[in-house]
Amino acid sequence: MSETGAWQCVTHKCCFFDGSESTPNYWHILSFLFAVQEINQDPRILPNFTLGYNLFDTYYDGRLVSSAMLDMHSGREKNIPNYNCGRRKNLLTVIEGAESDISTQISSLLGIYKIPQISSGFSLTDKTQFPFAYRMIPKEETQYMGIIKLLLHFGWTWIGLFAPDNYNGERFLNALTPLMVTSGICVAFTERITQKALYEIFLQGEPPDVWTLVNVFVFFGDSHYDFGSIIRFHRHLKKVQLFNTSRGGLYTDENGKLIADYDIVNWVLFPNRSQNRVKVGSFERQASSDLKLTINQEDIVWPSQFKKTIPRSRCTESCRPGYAKVVQEGEPVCCYACALCAEGTISTQEDAEKCLRCPEDQHPNKDQDHCIPKIITFLSYKEYLGILLASSSLFLSFTTGMLLGIFIKYKETPIVKANNRDLSFILLISLLLSFLSSFLFIARPRKVTCFLRQTTFSIIFSLAVSSVLAKTITVVLAFLATKPGNRVRKWLGKSLANSIVISCSSVQVIICTIWLGMSPPFPDFDMSSQPGQIILQCNEGSVAMFYGSLGYMGFLAAICFTVAFLARKLPGSFNEAKLITFSMLVFCSVWVSFVPTYLSTKGKYMVAVQVFSILASSAGLLGCIFLPKCYIIVLRPDLNTKEHLMTKTKDSM
Repeated sequence: MSETGAWQCVTHKCCFFDGSESTPNYWHILSFLFAVQEINQDPRILPNFTLGYNLFDTYYDGRLVSSAMLDMHSGREKNIPNYNCGRRKNLLTVIEGAESDISTQISSLLGIYKIPQISSGFSLTDKTQFPFAYRMIPKEETQYMGIIKLLLHFGWTWIGLFAPDNYNGERFLNALTPLMVTSGICVAFTERITQKALYEIFLQGEPPDVWTLVNVFVFFGDSHYDFGSIIRFHRHLKKVQLFNTSRGGLYTDENGKLIADYDIVNWVLFPNRSQNRVKVGSFERQASSDLKLTINQEDIVWPSQFKKTIPRSRCTESCRPGYAKVVQEGEPVCCYACALCAEGTISTQEDAEKCLRCPEDQHPNKDQDHCIPKIITFLSYKEYLGILLASSSLFLSFTTGMLLGIFIKYKETPIVKANNRDLSFILLISLLLSFLSSFLFIARPRKVTCFLRQTTFSIIFSLAVSSVLAKTITVVLAFLATKPGNRVRKWLGKSLANSIVISCSSVQVIICTIWLGMSPPFPDFDMSSQPGQIILQCNEGSVAMFYGSLGYMGFLAAICFTVAFLARKLPGSFNEAKLITFSMLVFCSVWVSFVPTYLSTKGKYMVAVQVFSILASSAGLLGCIFLPKCYIIVLRPDLNTKEHLMTKTKDSM
């Protein structure tokens, strides 16, 4: 006996512990004894008190547990409840880790006396039913998620589950199986193992995957111990926070729930049947309440039959990147097929649930397992099409410049004067600008070029067509003025031609001004028209205004063609109407075919169609109206006389 009247004698009842290291619970018992010794030797923890204990094993037998419990509540001689004759060993609490049914049985007996029960079992979670039980095992959900993370780390999705054939085992299967299914892990089979089989495994010294903890009964040795002490102890247990001083990673939170990190241990069995435990990883809690899995695969020793490689446990082979899983009807979700990703989609990892589309500026590679940047395309001077169009534009511009120079040089000759020199100069200059405007459509679209190119082209072309229309009307009026008594002579002159050109061109200027003011063109990216390409183009802003300007040019061309066609049989000196008729036929044919062709093409080819239409229609006007005259001026000057023109006119009348 100590000076305080406490006792330190240790009583062993129904205890299978014999000090042999082959006993499965050996290390658990040593840990408990070490903890009691530390408490008793530290006067700061329980001053003037000494803890004693009894150790018992349940042997999976409820009758032995009932007998041990009655013994704790009875006198030394007989198991008579509530009879205590001279014994000063008062039961303070019970620490147990029995299976569910026995743990519940212990709780029922202890609840009568409101004695705390500190349990490491899974069943005593209902505080209403078990108000005096304190569960000292981490939430199993954490362990379940750790198991799932471990399985997924190694790619094991086709597994079997072994569980004790009791309430704990059933609880384990019911809780873990749905979580596995949700995570894409299939349970191929489940096996229940009886308690007897488990116990035989322990006694044979096999590595214990599942074990039963020894039940430890702890006593106060204080003679003043009474019912109030138990109540105070309950209050203390509800507030206490547990910290493990021997190893980190185990403590209770502010709600009294046990929180723990876990080690992942590799059991290594040697040929001589000896065993060793090697830590190969861990689960650690994160601030986000998630678990961090750490695995050192180099430290893992796999069984020899796996030839030092990670075992495979799958129902089917993994789907390669570029494929996605397809669930088979009537088969478990793990027994899936693999389907190639649809066009325009990819999968970058094995066993992808679905294929995904690339960002707008990227597209799938050939194997559809990653995205690659799209090529930016536009009509460029560096490609054959751009070079051809630019060369054609330069050639036609140079040709137009030469013709303009010839007409200026020979402006006093009869053939130039007979066809309204001013209108000819205006038409040649507008055709020259028209050829040059095609350069606004070639090269990388920019804000300035997009802003100018359509409106510049529309106004220049309207000026050219207006000049042709003025020429046609002038020819008709000139012929009518030759007839005696006709009053149209007073309409002839520069003022009429200039009025036609200015008024018709002004309408197009107004249309383009409204267009630029309301919705001007701007550079834009077309991500979807061509696979694998980003088309850099000019967005026309208002499509209605774009086609409105084209429509107005078509309207002028139609009027010009009609007037010229009606005047095609005029006498010889005025036979320019025939040339205008043919030129406008070419012009209208080009632009009538332009609209459907333009709408049916995409990207740089759409721009190329418009440039070609500009060059072809302008070349038609240039060739049909001016080349015959230049032929006479340069090669047949004998025909470029007033007498010849007058003679031809008389012959035609």
